Amino acid sequence: MTQCILVSGANGFVGNAMCKQAVHYGICVKGATRVRVEVPSCIESFEVGDINGSTAWTHVLRDVNVVIHLAARVHVMKDSEADPLTAFRAVNVDGTLNLARQAAVAGVKRFVFVSSVKVNGEFTAPGRAFTEADAPMPQDAYGQSKHEAEQGLRQLSSDMGMEVVIIRPPLVYGLGVKANFATLMHAVQRGWPLPLGSVHNQRSLVALSNLVDFIVTCITHPQAANQTFLVSDGQDLSTAELVRGLAQAAGVPARLLPVPVWALQAGASLLGKGDVVQRLCGNLQIDASKARSVLGWVPPVSVEEGLRRSMLI
Repeated sequence: MTQCILVSGANGFVGNAMCKQAVHYGICVKGATRVRVEVPSCIESFEVGDINGSTAWTHVLRDVNVVIHLAARVHVMKDSEADPLTAFRAVNVDGTLNLARQAAVAGVKRFVFVSSVKVNGEFTAPGRAFTEADAPMPQDAYGQSKHEAEQGLRQLSSDMGMEVVIIRPPLVYGLGVKANFATLMHAVQRGWPLPLGSVHNQRSLVALSNLVDFIVTCITHPQAANQTFLVSDGQDLSTAELVRGLAQAAGVPARLLPVPVWALQAGASLLGKGDVVQRLCGNLQIDASKARSVLGWVPPVSVEEGLRRSMLI
């Protein structure tokens, strides 16, 4: 049978790039979206409606060998839901396991689940990176829902024999990135002075191109079956170094003010922005050496090139 994959969330930041890259490698691609939206013209697209425990997937899964599950209720800083965990579970747990069960029944060989480093936790101690062997410690409803989905997938794999690959990326950046990373990019491009010159933390990131390349590796690599991987660029950056890298990519000077971290934290607390500053100043490092040792995977794109591609806007 010709290799054919299903990409859920095909219109998303990662999904769009995933579809294009898979087609580039000669893989047959089906793309699933919640509503009818524009997706890469090179793929066969399906509108499946809301993704939850009752979504029908049988017609989409016909002749599919591998599912790449990207669709999710994503993390937001200020959630308007009265019960965020229930809302996250409906999509990220029930929706994921419903698709996985139908995939197993349809004869899909492998289910690749893009989870999140938030399953491990929010921050690391200086010099201490997360690994796949660490006990999960999700700190919010999003991370908890991803953790529960991972647990359910492992049990389903044991019960039904379908191979499962779990990937936990940190912050993903690239062309079309949104949220806080996009805000930081625009501030750098506009030459705004940023009070981040004294932030000497260390954070792991992954370029969109690197994440997609790793997912492609996990489609067929025999050693990926039933494994969990953390993935990153392999070069951690402080927030100040990230700003300098973005400025270099944009061809503008980096305007960094050496404001003490304690002053940033105090000001942010007064403004109710403590979470934002905590993420800008805290450490979150991952050890992605398992991807190299088990799969022989090396990030094809450097941090510098990844930042340059992000700035092509």
